[in-house]
Formats: sequence, C-alpha cells, structure tokens
Amino acid sequence: MPQSNLNRQERLAAFRARHSSPLHENQSPTGTEIADLTVHPLRERISGRQYTVFRLMTKSGLSGYGECANISDGDLVEAKRTVLGMSCAAFEVARHKLQSLPGVQAAVNMALLDILGKVVHAPAYQILGGPTRFKARVMARLQGESEDKLLASLGWVRQGGFRAFVIPLPRRMEVGSIRDLIHSMRRLLEKLQAVGGERTDFVLGGTGDLSFDETLALARGVEGLGLLWLDEPCDATQFRAGHGTTVMPVGFGKGLHRCSDFLTLLRDEAADVIRPDFGLNGIVQIRRIAALAETYYIAAAPHHHGGPISTAAALHLAASLPNFFIQEIPYPDDEADIKMRAELVGTSVETVEDGFARIPAGEGLGITVNEAALEKYWESSA
Repeated sequence: MPQSNLNRQERLAAFRARHSSPLHENQSPTGTEIADLTVHPLRERISGRQYTVFRLMTKSGLSGYGECANISDGDLVEAKRTVLGMSCAAFEVARHKLQSLPGVQAAVNMALLDILGKVVHAPAYQILGGPTRFKARVMARLQGESEDKLLASLGWVRQGGFRAFVIPLPRRMEVGSIRDLIHSMRRLLEKLQAVGGERTDFVLGGTGDLSFDETLALARGVEGLGLLWLDEPCDATQFRAGHGTTVMPVGFGKGLHRCSDFLTLLRDEAADVIRPDFGLNGIVQIRRIAALAETYYIAAAPHHHGGPISTAAALHLAASLPNFFIQEIPYPDDEADIKMRAELVGTSVETVEDGFARIPAGEGLGITVNEAALEKYWESSA
C-alpha cells in the first residue's frame, strides 16, 4: 500500500479517536449491552477444518453467534476488553476498534448483527438494507490431487446439489513447465465438464505462486474453455500490468482485509471478481468492499472456508449485495463432517438445490445454534 494512504488512514484514525462519541456509552436500549463473550474452538474430524465459534450474550439473555479461524489467548482478551459493555447496535464501532484483529472483528460483527436482528425481530439482511434475492448461487471446492480423485469429488459434490466448482491448481513446484500445467489443466477440465454436464461451471483455483508470465500463459491457455474465472493465480500486484492482455476473467482478494487494499486492486484494474474472505472480514466489512467494487462494475464472490455459522452469515450478505455473483461454501467429503455441521446449526442452512442455497429467513442470522453440539465437538477437538 502507498505510504501516503497509510499516513492518511493514521490521521483519520486519530481524528475519530478525538471526536467520536462511542455508541456503547449510555446510548443503548436497556438490556442490549454485551455482558459475556465465550469461544468454542472446533475441528472437523475428517477434513481437519478448524474454526472458532464466538458467542456474545446480552444482559437480557439474548445470544448471538459469529465465527473466525483459531485465535490466541491475547486476541480473546482484547476482544473482551472491546466488546463487553457495548451495545449490540454498535457493530461499526466494534469494526473500527478491532481492525488490527481482522478475524476477531469478523466474528464479533456476525454475532452483533445476529443479536440486533433478534432485538428488532428481523433477519440480518433487512438490517443491511433489505434483500436483493431470496436464494444465492453457491460453489464448492473439489478435493483431491489426482485426476481420479477430482472426478470422484465432482460426483460427490454434485450429488450435494452444487453446480459450480473450484478446481484446485497444483502448486508450481509440483509441476514441470508451464506448458505441461496448461496441457494437464485443459485435459482435466474437459473430463470434468464431460462428467458434470452442460449445467456445470468451473473456477480454476490457484495458490498465488505463479509468476506474471506464467499467469498470462495459463490464462491464455485456458481461454475458450468456459471457466467462470481464474482465481488467485499469482500476486495481484504482479498481474495488474497484464490485465487486458487476456480475455480470461481473474479473481483476487482472499488474503486481504483492508478496504484500501481492495481499492488499490480496483484502481489498478487487476481483478474482474473480488474474493474477500469471510473469516477475515465478516458481513459489514465485505459489504463495504463490495460497494467499492460496484462502482467499478466488479462482481463480488466471497471466499469462505469455515463453519456453518459463517455460511448463514454469508447468505445474509449475499441477499443484500446488488453486485453479488456467487458464494463459495465448504462441502466436506465425508458424511461425518457433514453431520457435524448440520448438528451445529441445523441441516437447512447448507442445503443446496440445483446450485442455489436459500437465504435463512429467521431473526438475526436465522439459525439456532446447538449448544450441546458446541460442547460435544469442542471436547473432541481439544
């Protein structure tokens, strides 16, 4: 990020600190102040996927839930120092105060919106401005390193109702020349398309380790194969100079959590799709990022690799975004992990039919978290 932008952000932060009047100081309705914060670190038994569930509780006894990746004891102490005593309506205040802890900020943001929705008896998407849709297009990442495993994974995930899929690119060190990579990806994609049928779409998911020249070669090599986009093939700052030299759409942003970083992407015309990660950003931050992207006619396709609470939050966000394209959500490749996720929040949240998931309609995030399941899987994950 340019030094001038950092300096400007520091000046704005100092100005806010001097002149803002915190919403949580004597301005909240009785009983809506946060009285308790607890966390439950979970791990799916087969996939090993880890995430931490936040539970905020108000003085009146309302609970709200959020989620992020694993956090440290120090992060938890800072989260409690910031959130306890705060109004559930002060999610913007919390976002500013927790900017240095993006994952914690994301989880707290989800939980506060969950509580606020219960206070006003409305779904979270209504608080965000009302729905633009009542179902959201979703996609899932295929699992496996070999061609046979990826084909089997396609059958499994397609059986789960998905019609759009992320094909993982091998790491650069695992392949020979870029020409070999292009040839193998073309052959694999053609086989996956044949098995998936006409109504399936694919994204080629990279790991950010290709060079600029390799990325251009790959993008040109898979043009015409009907991919939705090429995801994170290289460092975004490298690719900005090459955008426009290929017709293949490119997506970036999974590792970013500052609006200014996304604005740089947009100004440099480095991305056709933005990919903010849910575990880093949360609902309101991604909504701000998507609003920036909308002014550049860029679509939002948030990344999500966590648990089912984030899935519910992501669907509420999808309902509120005019420039929403598709939401990535995890689909475990084992029944035990699917059962665990369903047990945590109910089966309907991650039910996918013909490529779409319905937006939860209940108050807040529209889910009922099973406290017994949190304890059960927390104990088994310890």
